[in-house]
Amino acid sequence: MSTSSPPSASSRPAPDPATAVRTALISVSDKNGIVELARSLDALGVRLLSTGGTARLLADAGLPVTEISDHTGSPEMLDGRVKTLHPKVHGGLLARRDVPEHMQALATHGIDTIDLLVVNLYPFERTVATPGCTLDDAIENIDIGGPAMVRSAAKNWQSVAVLTDASQYAGVVNELKTAGSLSRSTRFALAVAAFNRIADYDGAISDYLSSLRPDGTRAEFPDQSNGRFVKIQDLRYGENPHQQAALYRDLMPAPGSLVTAQQLQGKELSYNNLADADAAWECVKSFDAPACVIVKHANPCGVAVAADCTQAYLKAFKTDPTSAFGGIIAFNRPVDADCVQAVSKQFVEVLIAPGYTDQARQLLTTKANLRVLECPLDAVQPQGPTAWLQGRNAHDVKRIGSGLLIQSADNHDVQPSDLKVVTRLQPTAEQMADLRFAWRVAKFVKSNAIVFCADGMTLGVGAGQMSRIDSARIASIKAENAGLTLAGSAVASDAFFPFRDGLDVVADAGARAVIQPGGSVRDAEVIAAADERGIAMVFTGVRHFRH
Repeated sequence: MSTSSPPSASSRPAPDPATAVRTALISVSDKNGIVELARSLDALGVRLLSTGGTARLLADAGLPVTEISDHTGSPEMLDGRVKTLHPKVHGGLLARRDVPEHMQALATHGIDTIDLLVVNLYPFERTVATPGCTLDDAIENIDIGGPAMVRSAAKNWQSVAVLTDASQYAGVVNELKTAGSLSRSTRFALAVAAFNRIADYDGAISDYLSSLRPDGTRAEFPDQSNGRFVKIQDLRYGENPHQQAALYRDLMPAPGSLVTAQQLQGKELSYNNLADADAAWECVKSFDAPACVIVKHANPCGVAVAADCTQAYLKAFKTDPTSAFGGIIAFNRPVDADCVQAVSKQFVEVLIAPGYTDQARQLLTTKANLRVLECPLDAVQPQGPTAWLQGRNAHDVKRIGSGLLIQSADNHDVQPSDLKVVTRLQPTAEQMADLRFAWRVAKFVKSNAIVFCADGMTLGVGAGQMSRIDSARIASIKAENAGLTLAGSAVASDAFFPFRDGLDVVADAGARAVIQPGGSVRDAEVIAAADERGIAMVFTGVRHFRH
């Protein structure tokens, strides 16, 4: 392939000789946008070096490009495994322009500087995410030359710019057009992004190889876990004012997760706002019907389903008006003006919904401090070469002293076929609907959890007590304080009743149907108590501890 033509005349500002971009090396696996970038660089008088398929693509597009083997004088070998591991590549990237000895060494050995490196790596992550991927497939997609060049360029960031993602192309071209060179801050930011990309890449390789079992299958939990997160923002403080905090997201977050939400208005979100908002959002997403969830201190204090958001809110609010003050409110349907007017009658910290009507948005502007979040439920499917990453990890993580607890997420959704009626009395269809509703809510209530409900709304919630009996009593007291009757209600317990005393408490409160996991050594005693009290009881076979 031909050598590039001499730079054309340009009216650009004269660049600093130490940071001018005269030669670019382009070697990419993902070729989206690469022809356009190369064409812009050529128009700016930049000499183009390239490798293999990238070079052929640029040449076919009519661009003057020099094959890297012609530049180094060494052919590609070993099926392309060795092509850029050469002094003329790494010397051109690593030489410090401000060190005379470095520049003299280049001159002595006939090495030209490389001022811009454009590299993205073999698609290792996508390969190992493909069903049927073998170890040989994975190994062949471990890039060697690419990361080596990226590290060389990023280390020498004061003289060399390195692009590792197509999203960077337009900004770099624009800066070269307007300023004639790339600023120190731009080159440093690109270097940081490059090292982060290499860390992510190496972490993915480590995760994969560490997960392999001797029989070739993969363990869900690798021998080494390499968490990779991106900071979204610093927070004003942590759980308490004397603590510092920041919000991070997964490298590629799952669509519809709270960290993908857009804040439409209001004060900056706090650490506690975010923790409570996540609890409310995850709970409300679990309902198919229009639903409202009100959360206070990480626990749902009111949950309801109804024909629309307004009615769902009014029902949820009845559960515990006192706790709802200053709470987090989440809806799983777009919010209209009527709903905003209803919600505006109380003090709310955060409002979350998949959308808002224009009238609703207008009304919300009168509540300047109210934090309003929009988080679409029907998220647009991720596109592009890293789309496969989104939602890849369905794990919960909890930090303990000098360690992590990692578990698969509690995504179990009990189905009617999972339920086992264990009492003589069968629940009615209405009771079964309320039992399933109460069970869904209990999953999001801190253990020990007791949830009374009827007609698609919570009546009393007992959370986070050391004794299940105390949780049941608190739920009953909450309902009484709210002026709600528990007569004929359904109740969910997130774990089994270890003795009949817990069942007696909910029966005394008025419950006539119970849903619980079962599995206690005293199940027979508890079932007998339910039969004695004239209560229908259903076992799920699954518990929902939430600590």
